[in-house]
Amino acid sequence: MRERASGAGRAVEAVFREEHGLLLASLVRRFGDLDLAEEVASEAIEAALVHWPVQGVPARPGAWLLTTARRRAVDRLRRDRAYAARLAALQVEMDRTGPVPPADTAADLPDERLQLFFTCAHPALPAEARGALMLRCLAGLSTPEVARAHLVPPTTMAQRIVRAKKKIREARIPFRVPGADELPERLPGVLQVLYSMFTEGYAASSGPDLQRPDLTGEAVRLVRILYRLLPAEREVAGLLALILLVHARHEARTDADGALVLLGDQDRDRWDRAMIEEGATLVTIALTGGPPGPYGVQAAIAALHDEAPDLAATDWPQIAALYDVLLVLTPSPVVALNRAVAVAMRDGDEAGLALLDQLSGEERLRGHHPYHAARGDLLRRLGRHSEAAAAYRRALDLAGSEPERAHLRRMLDATTRPPV
Repeated sequence: MRERASGAGRAVEAVFREEHGLLLASLVRRFGDLDLAEEVASEAIEAALVHWPVQGVPARPGAWLLTTARRRAVDRLRRDRAYAARLAALQVEMDRTGPVPPADTAADLPDERLQLFFTCAHPALPAEARGALMLRCLAGLSTPEVARAHLVPPTTMAQRIVRAKKKIREARIPFRVPGADELPERLPGVLQVLYSMFTEGYAASSGPDLQRPDLTGEAVRLVRILYRLLPAEREVAGLLALILLVHARHEARTDADGALVLLGDQDRDRWDRAMIEEGATLVTIALTGGPPGPYGVQAAIAALHDEAPDLAATDWPQIAALYDVLLVLTPSPVVALNRAVAVAMRDGDEAGLALLDQLSGEERLRGHHPYHAARGDLLRRLGRHSEAAAAYRRALDLAGSEPERAHLRRMLDATTRPPV
């Protein structure tokens, strides 16, 4: 019985991780209330934890959760007289068999989650709130994971999410598919969230595993849909190119025990060459026909990494030059950090460290463990072991996933071990 309960618990967790965003999007589209959707989705998960160990995991667990959540929502609405008129219409809809036919405009956005991404990118919401809301509610990231993506404390992020929901309620922002004339204004926010979703999947901010295939796979799927819908948008092509070129390396990023393998140590024969070829073709599309966009430039950088036979033969001068362009397009401490690492590979460790030290006052980097890890690497290579150890310790304090923490512990040991 205990094994059955454990198996059911794992099944609930797997379904929740894979289908949380789609479940929530379906509920919001049906009931038009984000808070209600979140509450009944949680109740459906709790019900599954009670019933599945006894009754067994259903053949279609996602559909079971959606049906349970819809029933809970209707029960709540029945108890609220203010929703009486809405409930009458909803009940007719609930009695139908099969999916609810989408509105005509929805035909252009065939995935409910993608529809809701665009809805939550409404310009009435502050830019930082849009991204936070989409990552938390639709991508299924925890508040700390969303905070990591935005380089802010979890408490700050929690407040942003609460304010965003309040704004939606007070401004009565409709949960609907935006018209074609509204899509360009909302597209940058959606691209940013999809990229953040992919990034969290590629390098998990916490947990026992380095990667979360559920998030990376879903991000790739949604961006592919978006590219099919908006093939003329070069930044959509750029984002798809970027995530394909990066995702092509995922099999080589860990060893058989799940330990982190750095780029320079990866077996490049394990990289997905078909995915790299597709990404490289999309880079050409993204960079043709006008000034480059940020995703196109980042994709070009990723392509240079993927084309190199090894780390030493990588075209570091061109990568550093592309980071110069990116820093103009999207000036940020993280871009400056990546540029400093590229400069170190091009001009030497002293040059890279000087740039990193110039960023020491950036508040957003103080809690960003890759910054401290990069300083540790350069200091170690320069023979400044006590300073390197301090940087690695700070990075270890901030890192979340166990593979990253294990790697930092190894680097720290290497800098503190007495010479033989």
